[in-house]
Amino acid sequence: MSIFDIIKKKENNRWEKYYTKAEWNINVPDVSIYNYMSNKANNYLDTIAFNYFGKTIKYKELLKQIDMCAMAFRSQGVRVGDVVTICMPNTPEGIICFYALNKIGAISNMIHPLSGEQEIKMYLNSTNSVMLVMIDVCYEKIKNIIKETNVYKTIVVSASDSMPFWLGLGYSFTQGLKIEKPRKSTEYIYYKDFLLKSYNYHGNYAVEMKKDDPAVILHSGGTTGNPKGIVLSNGNFNSLAVQSRIVFKRVEIGDRCLTIMPIFHGFGLGVSVHCPLSLGATCILVPQFDSRKFDKLLKKYKPNVLLGVPTLYEALIKTNNTDLDLSILKYVISGGDSLSNSLERRINVFLAECGSNEKINQGYGMTECLASVSLSYDKGSREGSIGIPFPGSYFKIVKPGTQEELPIDRDGEICISGPTVMLGYLDNEKETNEVLQIHKDGKVWLHTGDIGLIDKDGIIYYRQRLKRMIVTSGYNVYPSRIEEVIEEHEAVLKCSVVGIPHPYKLEVPKAYIVLKNGYSPTLSVKSSIKKHCEKNLAKYSIPYEFEFRKSLPKTLIGKVDINKLKEENEEE
Repeated sequence: MSIFDIIKKKENNRWEKYYTKAEWNINVPDVSIYNYMSNKANNYLDTIAFNYFGKTIKYKELLKQIDMCAMAFRSQGVRVGDVVTICMPNTPEGIICFYALNKIGAISNMIHPLSGEQEIKMYLNSTNSVMLVMIDVCYEKIKNIIKETNVYKTIVVSASDSMPFWLGLGYSFTQGLKIEKPRKSTEYIYYKDFLLKSYNYHGNYAVEMKKDDPAVILHSGGTTGNPKGIVLSNGNFNSLAVQSRIVFKRVEIGDRCLTIMPIFHGFGLGVSVHCPLSLGATCILVPQFDSRKFDKLLKKYKPNVLLGVPTLYEALIKTNNTDLDLSILKYVISGGDSLSNSLERRINVFLAECGSNEKINQGYGMTECLASVSLSYDKGSREGSIGIPFPGSYFKIVKPGTQEELPIDRDGEICISGPTVMLGYLDNEKETNEVLQIHKDGKVWLHTGDIGLIDKDGIIYYRQRLKRMIVTSGYNVYPSRIEEVIEEHEAVLKCSVVGIPHPYKLEVPKAYIVLKNGYSPTLSVKSSIKKHCEKNLAKYSIPYEFEFRKSLPKTLIGKVDINKLKEENEEE
């Protein structure tokens, strides 16, 4: 081995100093997602697994309901390898169906209930789904497209099915009456009737799946922005659970985790459901998030762990309720989108004012590696960073478009290798091969399309999406840096920057700004923000245009919708 190889090997192991040798070399059992969770659950059967609007389900009851659901699926003809689509918010039924399908060797295709009917049809057909589990509010869309798919049976769930009796009754007579529902038929069956089918099934139903077997399909834009089915394995989910036990050492059996992130997203299903259940925590299920009542939610359920996107924490600050007692918090995790330095500081001030000793921890990931692969925490915590990799995962920075590794403190494309990296894109070998590449070290590396750097201590910093970079008059301009500077201005609550066409500079930055309460876009405020930019940004990075808005468009999971802003600018 050459001196160069020894140096490279030492660099690749730079994160082992943050973990013990046993922690870094994680051991992931060769079992299914269900088996991993249930094996752990047998140690705390009398602990509460779910809290849904105040109604609780203990782990022993959860396992029974999963068994019933698994037998019901088998009774309706679902076989090993079949795909069943789950179109549900965060309710017990959606999660129970997910584990039940895994137990019988089927694959769960997770989609958003707010998807358009043509999107739903595409998701059903691209995965060749044979059954559908849907929340009843989706029926108006489903009835128009279901005949154009291979789905032979749809299970209908109401949000009230698992609510406490009086709350469920109230929901049925208010919201429930407004919802168009299908009649019971051979094509449509209601969830409670579906579970009864389990009593008629007497054959074998549990299947011993392996960690490399496909288990879940999630959906994302991929590298081109076109919808992609991301195929994840049992091992991907269980690796994240093993890592979470090492990373979140202070989580104890019975601790409460606020499960707001939706189950159709990797952050929701992997980080906010499977990991807490594998640690013996209680998932407080929130099917529909109301930002105006976030403080009341925290006061009522007193969670120990918060998991959410930056906009969720913005909503918390906006409540201005510093009478909250947040001293019980053990972890406050932000993921799903980049967290600006200014927002990070404001959140930490708010937490301190509410009696918490915790600071917000920024995580990083993407659906292709199950949404969470690094975290700024403990000794690996630095303001503005995404911290260090979870144990067993590796990062490297390469020159974009190549496999050439860059030195420390150099911006380049983030690449990830580790046990949570996806199997590939569904039926898309070309794009799979573009993002999953075998490097000279023999490892498979996920090319993320994100720009970042690694410093001398192994701390990782995320800059932005490679495709968000603006090239103006030959200069590289990073919108995330402009956003960070503008958000440091005392009048600014939120800023998002996009590139817009320019006749000779090709592209220039445009800033969309939301002001704090008490400020309006007067001439003096506009002038002050522009002067702030002139003082803190290179001349070519100063926004060419400033547009002030009351709010910014969001994606379905709460990120600022950059593409929507670009589309609106083109329309203008």
